[in-house]
Amino acid sequence: MKIITIGNQKGGCAKTSTVWALGTGLTKLKRKRVLMIDLDAQRNLSYTAGINLLDTEHTLYHVFKNDTKLKACINAVSVNLDIVCGGLELSQADMEFVQTGREYMLREKLEVVQDDYDYCIIDTEPHLGVMTTNALTASDSVIIPIQADIYGLQGLEQLRGFIDTIRKYSNPSLEISGILITRLDARTTLAQTMTEQIQEQAQAYNIPVFDTRIRQAVAVGESALLQEDIYGTNSTVAQDYAQFVDEFLKGDK
Repeated sequence: MKIITIGNQKGGCAKTSTVWALGTGLTKLKRKRVLMIDLDAQRNLSYTAGINLLDTEHTLYHVFKNDTKLKACINAVSVNLDIVCGGLELSQADMEFVQTGREYMLREKLEVVQDDYDYCIIDTEPHLGVMTTNALTASDSVIIPIQADIYGLQGLEQLRGFIDTIRKYSNPSLEISGILITRLDARTTLAQTMTEQIQEQAQAYNIPVFDTRIRQAVAVGESALLQEDIYGTNSTVAQDYAQFVDEFLKGDK
């Protein structure tokens, strides 16, 4: 099982949408077995996956507390696609989990499903805290979604420094699969200019940038509202994410 984190400390850059599109794309389009991990206390991924949050008794939080086992928290979403919810309690994780070795909690818990899936895809919080540290420590690689604006560009340096720290102290083999430019309105000069600047910055940091661009589209919000995958629509963003799945798999060989 390969473990992939979708990470960026900036909110609104389509992290959750990308996890959902990649997870459903790998299962629906490529017949892969996928486990999604919702490490964001907001639980948007869990909602989109159709999980009844009021009935979710056991979450990853309880696994970290050693109150239950990981396999007891796995929820089936569709054929070959499962999810583990993180729980609202993870909002206090930085204060609650203070023990030595806390950055390895997720890596250790995922060992029991290592042979059950082809991919594990982790959705992270918009915060470089202990849960994001756990995600990156457990992962083989990270995909960085960035919206083509000045805030996305400014956040890239901070995120790169955080990833370098993870490599130094807890996961020296962590790779950056690439930057994925999301929510792009290519009709504007500003978006084109910011895309070029992100590419220049990425080149300076020796970070790959995916050729695929994810265009801005209302279909993403509709998919989340209807709790359906994006590929049931005949939208530009469905085409973009299908192309991204192909590009991701090509680079993962």
